[in-house]
Amino acid sequence: MNIKGTPQQGLFGATAGFFIGFAAVALFGVTAQKLKDVMGMTAVMVGFLVAIPSLSGSLLRIPFAAWVDTTGGRKPLLILLGLSILGMAGLTFTVATLYPDRLTPGMYPLLLLLGALSGCGIATFSVGISQVSYWFPKARQGAALGIYGGVGNLAPGLFTLILPLALAAVGLAGAYLIWLLLLIAGTALYYFTGRNAPYFQLRERGLAPEAAREAAARIGQEIFPSGNMVESLLVSGRIWKTWVLVALYFASFGGFIALTAWLPTYWRSYFGVEAAAAGLLTATYSLLASLVRIGGGALADRLGGERTALLAYGTLAAGALLMTLSHAFGLSLVAEIIMAAGMGVANAAVFKLVPKEVPQAVGGASGWVGGLGAFGGFAIPPILAAFVRSLGQAGYAAGFVTYVFLGLISLALALMLGRSHVRAAVPQPT
Repeated sequence: MNIKGTPQQGLFGATAGFFIGFAAVALFGVTAQKLKDVMGMTAVMVGFLVAIPSLSGSLLRIPFAAWVDTTGGRKPLLILLGLSILGMAGLTFTVATLYPDRLTPGMYPLLLLLGALSGCGIATFSVGISQVSYWFPKARQGAALGIYGGVGNLAPGLFTLILPLALAAVGLAGAYLIWLLLLIAGTALYYFTGRNAPYFQLRERGLAPEAAREAAARIGQEIFPSGNMVESLLVSGRIWKTWVLVALYFASFGGFIALTAWLPTYWRSYFGVEAAAAGLLTATYSLLASLVRIGGGALADRLGGERTALLAYGTLAAGALLMTLSHAFGLSLVAEIIMAAGMGVANAAVFKLVPKEVPQAVGGASGWVGGLGAFGGFAIPPILAAFVRSLGQAGYAAGFVTYVFLGLISLALALMLGRSHVRAAVPQPT
């Protein structure tokens, strides 16, 4: 039977969909100060606002990624992008009609709701991860997923860089309108280029599961779903390694999302830089972490996921420690770059490990790991804001101790994974 697309085309389509959806991470980071000024928000309220897209984007990853095991990635990804368009349209309309004079503190819940809807696009990550995993053989997944995650992760950095310029040129409503139009264009691009792996195409044409599996295997597909959405979640949820990977991803990817949202506030409030400069500094972090992730996937193919994770989380902890101790602009910039490198490689390492550690249910495992792991993007900014509330100006630096602990805990968990394979390889006495 004729199969539409190739692994490379499958990778391109999934990456395009993820790229445009993932931009929502930066939705409020750069604009938070403008909204704070007219609405009188506290630091904690700002923390929740910049993090709210990550909440929906995290939790929806779980069912939507598992749904890939039933239907392939195309339908779930299009639905998520459609919800994101709905949220961005609502946000654009709200800002255009109410900002600044009528955007009162009472509108805060509405902003949270529209931010949550816009954040649905962030959930495309786990859908695309599963979609790409089914297209590629195991030996090439590290590089493929590194490209997917790395290129897709460029979106928040690029939008953080561009948004301040758009704000200055066309205002808040105009900047969000441009974002909305780009989101619609990106969704259309995925609609025309996104392709399911061969097994799912054959199932859509009416082949029975076993026949579709045999036909897809003959043309190179190696990984297949174990059952329906619920079964995939249950199977992966019973494997302890799934939860280790969740914790690792919480620190690296959840931490990445959290800092993309928080760093504009950090640079503006702690060092007093202008909005455009804060956007550039945040974009430096976000773009570097994303580009490093591409190379991190190839490194994980060479060294193995566990060894790569040890290297990455050690780097993350070291950078976070410098950030905690720094009171100088230059040192903080160096520390930010070190953290970005550690996070980028760690993100690649974790998803190199998913099909290796949980081959029985890649979609379900991707949902748990991508969803609960990315929940760090929602959970961490309010913690950082709480340090500011308790310690004042010094809290902006002290809050990074959170990342020191996350890095050290992740090192211990990566060691645990590595030792589990060593124990499995040792012959047991009979």
